[in-house]
Amino acid sequence: MRTLLLRSATAIVTTSFLAIPITAFHRSHQLANNNSQTTTTPHNKNNNNISALKMSTPTSYPELVVYDMDACLWDQEMYTMSSLPSKKIMGDLNGRGEGVIGVMSGRDQISLHQGSLLSLQEHHDKKYPGMKIAMASSADTPFAEKVGRASLQMLEVVPGVTVWDLCMRDWNGQDVNQIGRQPPLSSNKAATHFPFLRKLTGVRYDRMLFFDDCNWGDHCGMVERGCKEEDSDVGPVTVRTPRGLGEKEWYQGLEKYAARIANDGT
Repeated sequence: MRTLLLRSATAIVTTSFLAIPITAFHRSHQLANNNSQTTTTPHNKNNNNISALKMSTPTSYPELVVYDMDACLWDQEMYTMSSLPSKKIMGDLNGRGEGVIGVMSGRDQISLHQGSLLSLQEHHDKKYPGMKIAMASSADTPFAEKVGRASLQMLEVVPGVTVWDLCMRDWNGQDVNQIGRQPPLSSNKAATHFPFLRKLTGVRYDRMLFFDDCNWGDHCGMVERGCKEEDSDVGPVTVRTPRGLGEKEWYQGLEKYAARIANDGT
């Protein structure tokens, strides 16, 4: 997910968030969940019904949550892994039972960050109706991409349900994830990954929430500036996760998105 020639020491970029109490956010979203019965049907990749997209009504939670994978969704960089993951590490899944909490690539264990696991469990439980997920990773090499995809198919969210299972559930078995940097993808997510996601999912940029560690390049800033809707001039809400996606960052992302909808309606 980063250019090899730029792996010199780089200052970690952080961001500030709107100070909305998490408890208040949870209460407002519980009310929204109880009152909302509307879901969003994704467009097929061959259906570019832009007028229908413009008519979508914003909700207080994002229609699409996009995760960077390396050092954000999980704790490893796939380009450093020595082999495809095979051995599964079993353990407790946030009190939801025993499942696959890690996979081994050689001597390295790949595990979801705590906020990633929590967010995926809440998504599994359909806490935020209409929300869907996708991955946007600029994995450095074809092998790194294979390691990442294999890990998605092995790491569990709740017992018996993998991250990949959720991705497939959301899109009726269609793989909309943008992983790697081999053509037609590139190292620039704003130029390739997000335009492809918008086309395949039918979700407007201003209805997306994006998490990225941004340790080797400001992907969040690039996506914010480079992926805007013509009618609103607004792009995805983004959250930088320099230490990986924690519970705090997950809820801050939801708060940040809800605040923008409340203030601007977009």
